[in-house]
Amino acid sequence: MTPAQSADTYDLIVRNGTLYDGSGMPGRYADVGIRGDRVASVGDLSGARASTEIDASGRAVAPGIINVLSWANLSLIADGRGMSDLKQGVTLEIMGEGESGGPLNDAMKADILQHQGDIKYPIDWTTLGEYLDSLVRRGISLNVASFVGATSVRVYVLGEDDRDPTPTELLQMQELVRQAMREGALGVGSSLIYAPAFFAETPELIALAQAAAESGGGYVSHVRNESHRLETAIDELIEITRASGGHGEAYHLKAAGEANWGNMARAIAKIEEARRQGVAVSANMYTYTAGSTGFDAAMPLWVQAGGLDAWIARLKDPQQRARVIEKSATHPLGRRTSSARRGRRTASCSSASRTLRSSRSPARRWQT
Repeated sequence: MTPAQSADTYDLIVRNGTLYDGSGMPGRYADVGIRGDRVASVGDLSGARASTEIDASGRAVAPGIINVLSWANLSLIADGRGMSDLKQGVTLEIMGEGESGGPLNDAMKADILQHQGDIKYPIDWTTLGEYLDSLVRRGISLNVASFVGATSVRVYVLGEDDRDPTPTELLQMQELVRQAMREGALGVGSSLIYAPAFFAETPELIALAQAAAESGGGYVSHVRNESHRLETAIDELIEITRASGGHGEAYHLKAAGEANWGNMARAIAKIEEARRQGVAVSANMYTYTAGSTGFDAAMPLWVQAGGLDAWIARLKDPQQRARVIEKSATHPLGRRTSSARRGRRTASCSSASRTLRSSRSPARRWQT
């Protein structure tokens, strides 16, 4: 931005508003001059002119807000205006927490089409870059960016089974990440309390984060546990970040369940200590004191292995259904442990439950 000059002309001037510039300082009265898609001047522009002028008297003027964890993947297909966010000042949607618009193979496309909900749409893309281009072709008001989902990459190569990749499969997964990075991905995103994301071991996640870091990408994560084993989950995040050589971030850091609130201070201390050691790790938080997720987060991981159809089939079996009910009823938030095949794995319960959903079905997870 340049100092205000009264003789300047602009494409747009926003006048008489109270400016909040994002620095945390109190608001101040100022005009904003814009040329093209850049802020060119801030200050007293009473002597300047523009082809379009907006009187913002009595209103706040601020830079566009970045939604760093957006699930507008599907809603922007239905309505590219994105009014629910745009009218709150959001101008950039960042997607890719665990799942992303691509890569998709034929089986994944068929599954998405089979489980589409109220919003029906054709899938005219395969890669993440093609998905973002598809949004632009349809017409969107907001800017968009995305991490490539670690879950999407895993399902592309392994399906939804609870198993580790072979060395050859892991190389294929890394190449999918590199392709997404070439197409503009910000890095790799994981959501480790959900199946099949939870089935990924730490070395697998390190390999994907390393592939992203080769071109400056980061690793963001809904960490593996947000309740009684939060500290262990933060240790894993730090380990992945350190080993990748890139930057890492914990999404919506929290300690769910009153019995676990004390874990938050220790989790923050771990992050701060890692930063002192030179690890580029950080965290973000909700701006509110409530959270929610799907019913899958309150169910044992073993019942979800293999995808939605296998999950439903198990729930229809009286013996397995009774086992699920027993596990869900006797392990309250902050006490529940997973029955997954490796003893070191744990899963956190949700703070609220909404609907049974597939962890890979955009029709169920991509609502805003």
